[in-house]
Amino acid sequence: MHSSFEHHYSPLIRKLESIFTLADDERRVLENLPMQVVTIKADQDIVREGDSPSRSCLILSGFACTYKVTRDGKRQIVSFNLPGDIPDLQSLHLKTLDNSIGTISPCSIGFIPHEVLHDLCTRYPRITAGLWRETLVDASIFREWMMNVGRREGSSRMAHVLCELLVRLRAVGLVEDHVCDLPITQNEFADALGFTTVHVNRIIQQMRAEGLIELKGERLFIPDWGKLKRAGEFDAAYLHLENEKAAA
Repeated sequence: MHSSFEHHYSPLIRKLESIFTLADDERRVLENLPMQVVTIKADQDIVREGDSPSRSCLILSGFACTYKVTRDGKRQIVSFNLPGDIPDLQSLHLKTLDNSIGTISPCSIGFIPHEVLHDLCTRYPRITAGLWRETLVDASIFREWMMNVGRREGSSRMAHVLCELLVRLRAVGLVEDHVCDLPITQNEFADALGFTTVHVNRIIQQMRAEGLIELKGERLFIPDWGKLKRAGEFDAAYLHLENEKAAA
């Protein structure tokens, strides 16, 4: 199925416009790129380590994650993937994937053929620069995650990731008054933070008691944004957002 509706591409457009301003012709070409839109259930692989894909996946809705698995089956989540992300964009040039990408919640995924992306990059150098910048921001996020998992402790580690998720979701218009959807389980946080699920549960209860977060089902509310940022030693500079409201 091919689509040319802005409804499908708006997450990508919002994501790119959080880091630079698109011209009208650039917006139009993004709105009219062909892609196959697929709905994928939660806890399913989108692509697997070792694959050699001929297309890249755009997260249109839902939450996904990039992960690796040890020989004995232990999973390490290395990033959360949100609407507007193209988490396997590197497959344009690195032909074999060195990680897997799976859904956390039900997701709508737009698969864009590599030949279409190569043509786009040839004809629109500013979009090429924007996509290249996105891969550099991904690398910046990986570095911050390494610092977070390697050197921060307990609730500080969790607070930092929650701050990042809120800012990234705000950048694509999915946060209102410090409230957002958060369909990430304690087990998935454990795989991302290097904790056991039991320890994640204790940290969440501690953060609730300290007034850092409120959770109602899959909705996260931050009562005091400044307090949570201080708890996580969070500075949004590593996300390199040009939209000041998103980064605030």
